Amino acid sequence: MDPLVDIAEEVRDALDAGGPVVALETTLVAHGFPAPDGVEVGLASEAAVRSAGAAPATIGVLDGRIRVGLGPSELERFTPEARKVGPRDLAACAVQGAVGATTVGGALAVAGWVGIPFLGTGGIGGVHRGFPSPLDVSADIPALSRTPALVVSSGVKSLLDVPATVELLESVGVPVLGFRTDTLPLFYSAEGGPPVPQRVEEAAEAAQIAWAHWALGGAGLLLANPPPESLDVENLIDSALSEAAAAGVSGQAVTPFVLSFLHERSGGRTREVNRALIVENARLAGETAVAFAAL
Repeated sequence: MDPLVDIAEEVRDALDAGGPVVALETTLVAHGFPAPDGVEVGLASEAAVRSAGAAPATIGVLDGRIRVGLGPSELERFTPEARKVGPRDLAACAVQGAVGATTVGGALAVAGWVGIPFLGTGGIGGVHRGFPSPLDVSADIPALSRTPALVVSSGVKSLLDVPATVELLESVGVPVLGFRTDTLPLFYSAEGGPPVPQRVEEAAEAAQIAWAHWALGGAGLLLANPPPESLDVENLIDSALSEAAAAGVSGQAVTPFVLSFLHERSGGRTREVNRALIVENARLAGETAVAFAAL
């Protein structure tokens, strides 16, 4: 194993036994919610994975090490000052001893190294609105295209160009499965997205498709899970992106800016929906991991 990577005992035991393990990112802890809400959501996600019968492996960078499996006191160190860490940033963050909160792409990269085939999150990154100006495509997509892992999310982050992201996922060979839905969820909204190529009804069915996809030499898959509560915030997102542009907010700072804007303008409803869908996706990822381990 890479000398920069530390694997918690619970995760190591599960991996050694061939048991179900679910990776979780830490950007949602540091940047998705204000303290202490982020830590609470992270712990609730871990509890949801355990309730499904799987071991949670929350991934972040601390004290010069890439950590796979974090305790409550360690999660508390992922504050808004933590670096946002994608695949390109892992080595530098570890060597420089910084606190690094992993994105979906960063967590996927580490999960691929240690052999964790499932990841739960809120929404994946993709093609930003206005592409090719700015020329901005999230590192989540290439990481998913090369890592044999199934990601459970409520579709694509709603501030992105969702149809273009779906087209890109097709181009790079990532299957998109709709969990009991025929259309891709729009993160906060259960409906309104483009059609999904395949619909599945049970976690076991998703696990079987993942097994077959990997047996055929495929890499990542996306299992799109509609949020438990649906909320239409498209107009608010347009306003948030306009304000971000006017304020000169760009790159990795856009997502936390938009999330804060939505929370304020929705009276906190978006944060409630965000929390609920993240925990639900962690639970579904755990169920799928358990079903896969039983194959």
